[in-house]
This record gives sequence, C-alpha cells and structure tokens, in this order.
Amino acid sequence: MSKQDKIFPTRIITEITLFVSLATVLSFIKIFTFPQGGSVTAGSMVPILWLALRRGPKVGLFGGTIYGIVQIFAFSPHIYHPIQIILDYPLAFGILGITGFFQKRSLFGLILGISGRFVMHFISGVVFFGTFAPEGVSPLIYSAIYNGSYLIPEIMISGFIIYTLQKSKALNSYL
Repeated sequence: MSKQDKIFPTRIITEITLFVSLATVLSFIKIFTFPQGGSVTAGSMVPILWLALRRGPKVGLFGGTIYGIVQIFAFSPHIYHPIQIILDYPLAFGILGITGFFQKRSLFGLILGISGRFVMHFISGVVFFGTFAPEGVSPLIYSAIYNGSYLIPEIMISGFIIYTLQKSKALNSYL
C-alpha cells in the first residue's frame, strides 16, 4: 500500500489510538452516573476534543466515532434498538470532532461539539427513552432535562480543562 493510499498516516493513527485510550480511561472516573445512562466524568471528552483541535475535523470526527464504538464495549450500554445504539454511541461521540472546525475558537468549538452530542442523545431520548418520562411530562422536556443534566456539567468541566491547557500553552504547543 503506497503512502497515498492510506487514509491516515501511522503517526495520526497512533495519536487517535492514544487519545481514544485516554478518553476511555477518563470515562471510568465518574463523578455521577444517571440511571438510564449518561454520567458526569473527569473530563472524558477532553482527549477527543483536543484531538480535533490538534488535527482538525476529519481526524476528530473519526477519533470520536472510534471512541463511541469503544464505549459500546467498555461499558454495559443501554441497548433498546440498533438505531438507538448508533445515535447514542458512534454519532454522539463522533460529532465531538466538529470542534476541529474551530481551532482558533476552541471554547466555541467545544460548546458546539458537546451540543451536537446533546442533540444525538436528545433524539434518542425522545424516540427510545420517552417511556421513562414521568406521567404528564412530555418526552421532549424529559429528554432535554435528562441529557442536559449531565452534559452541561461536562461542558463546564471540559471547558475548564481546555481553557487551562490553552493558558498554560500546553494545548497551543501541539496545534
């Protein structure tokens, strides 16, 4: 296989592997876990966001998707339907890679990426988990509150870590 035939050079594949591994390890450090899935972690999305900021959206989207697939096997996923698996794992984590479109405005990109993850979980929540909504509560409201209750803290934790990395020049030295 020639160098031109490769999707990503070996160095990039190695980085993706390292960042996905680090994100997976961080995802085991849970501050709070919700009953139907979702948790507040010790910045588990930061490595994927950093990968996207470092290498751009193509690598970020790919790395995030791989991370989503790893999440299916690393945890006991809540599986109700094949489409739900795709929404809650590869698509939800893959979309974090759009942060790479905003390398110069990383905190904006971070908010957009995690908001994209929220949208995937929100859709899944409405369609597949709406029955968990308390009587009289719309599945739309329930899904928004449920998913926002762990992703808003994740935005704050991830934003703080990325901001700190930028201020310390640790992030900038790799961009």
